[in-house]
Amino acid sequence: MDRSIYDHMARTAGSHWWYVARRRVLADVIRREVTLPRLPHILEIGCGTGHNLPMLSTFGSVDAVELDDHSRELASRVLGRPVVASRLPELPGLPADQYDMIALLDVLEHIEDDRAALQAIAARLVPGGTLLLTVPQHQWMWSGHDVANHHFRRYSKASLTDAFAGSGLRIDMLQSFNSLLFPLAVAQRLAARASGREGLDDEQPPALLNGLFTTIFGLERHLVGRVPMPPGLSLIALASRAR
Repeated sequence: MDRSIYDHMARTAGSHWWYVARRRVLADVIRREVTLPRLPHILEIGCGTGHNLPMLSTFGSVDAVELDDHSRELASRVLGRPVVASRLPELPGLPADQYDMIALLDVLEHIEDDRAALQAIAARLVPGGTLLLTVPQHQWMWSGHDVANHHFRRYSKASLTDAFAGSGLRIDMLQSFNSLLFPLAVAQRLAARASGREGLDDEQPPALLNGLFTTIFGLERHLVGRVPMPPGLSLIALASRAR
């Protein structure tokens, strides 16, 4: 990704509504939907500046991977031990059959060979282990934001299901999320296209709006995995390696 994206992440991941509410949703999904052993071993691939690591650490011992040097340094401070550099789809240096859960959170869209990436991840899970995955949804919402973030694609449920074919992973849950704010996001994206301001839609809004969006998106923690969700900005999946 562009350097500016990592800098923005470092500045806003602790307060921006998207990061804050997403962590709440993901934590509830893990708590309710993922069966972990007593002392689970967890890996986050593409951890950025480390904003998800404290949340993931509430569930077990966490390792992390990040390619960007500066972000890896920041994430290592958050984690309290070194974050390693290992590139998808090969994941060199990461042991096989090691992790009870792997988190891949808005990373797969950055990988040209997404099928090979999922195969490599499956090999690092223990038999019965779980992949927690999020990706951006709807190719028709492609914008300058995707270009700046070096995305190869946005996903539909069908295209994400196709990417899992032959990976050794079984999809256990696949849903849209960030759905409650989706109509507003579509309107904003269309307005940005019309004004030529694409790529600026991730700026943190004023405090009152930021708090409101955090609350609205955060409500989805009570819904995801429990009820069918309408179309959203993202897809969330849980997939497991066969025992």
